[in-house]
Amino acid sequence: VGKRKSDGKKTKNSKNDASDDDSDDDSEEDLTPLNVDFIFCDTKEEYFHGLKMHLHSMPVFQPHSSALADLVIENVSVGTVIGTEDDPDDNVFGFASVLNVTTYQEQTCIQEMKKMCLKHCPNERKSELETVLSGKTKRPAGFMIHGRMVNLPLEITHVLHQQLVLDMDWAVEHAEGGEDERKSLDFGVFVLMAPCTRVNGSLIYKYFDDEVFAGRAEFTFEFDAPKVFGTEEKQVCSVIVMTKTGHRQAMKDLEELVAR
Repeated sequence: VGKRKSDGKKTKNSKNDASDDDSDDDSEEDLTPLNVDFIFCDTKEEYFHGLKMHLHSMPVFQPHSSALADLVIENVSVGTVIGTEDDPDDNVFGFASVLNVTTYQEQTCIQEMKKMCLKHCPNERKSELETVLSGKTKRPAGFMIHGRMVNLPLEITHVLHQQLVLDMDWAVEHAEGGEDERKSLDFGVFVLMAPCTRVNGSLIYKYFDDEVFAGRAEFTFEFDAPKVFGTEEKQVCSVIVMTKTGHRQAMKDLEELVAR
C-alpha cells in the first residue's frame, strides 16, 4: 500500500508533564518537571528492538516476540508507533497494529496464536471462532496487537488507538493493489489476546483499554498464560473477539473515559 509519510500522517504532538508540583526548597533533591513531546510514526526497521521488548513483556507473545516484531514492521499500512522527536535510540513508548489472519497465515507465530485461541475457546463459541480465524469470512479478521509503557498518559493511549483507526480507514481508501488488497484491509472482526493477572479471583487487565474493548466484545474467554520470571502473580490471557462496530463503539467509550 502506498501510504502517507509520517510527517503528514501523524498530526498530533502531545506534551506530558511528568510532574505538576513545584519542588520544595528544603527537599533533598531538586525535582524538575520533565516535558516529553510524543510523536506518532509509521513502523520501521529501527523500531525492531523496542517493539520486541514490548511484545516480550506479554507472556503469550514471548516465544514469538522477534517474529511478531518483524510482522508489525512489515505491516506498515496498518500500524503506529509512539516515539519522540529526533530520538537517536529509536525508543518505542507504545505501538498498535492489526495483522490479517489470512495474509500472514503461513507465519508460525500467527498459526500458534490461532491454535492457542482455539484450544482454550469454550465449546459453545468454538465454531464461531473457527470461522473468524479461517480466513473465509466476508470481511477479514485481524489480530489486534498493542503494547506500551504502563505509565503512558491516558490521552496518549487514546490517540494511539485513534491513529490505528485512521490507519485502517486510510489504507482501505488508498489501497493500490486493487479490490483484493482493499478487501484485505477492511477488517470486520478483531481478536485481541490481552495480558492480565488474576488477583483474589478478579481479572486485572494490564492495559485499561483492553478492558474497555472487552466491554464491547461479542464474547471473551480466558486461559492461563505462561508464568513470567520474577513475579508471583498468576498470568492470564483474555481473548477478546469484537466486530468493527464493537471496536468503534469501544473507541467512543475510551474517548469518554479519557475526557473525564
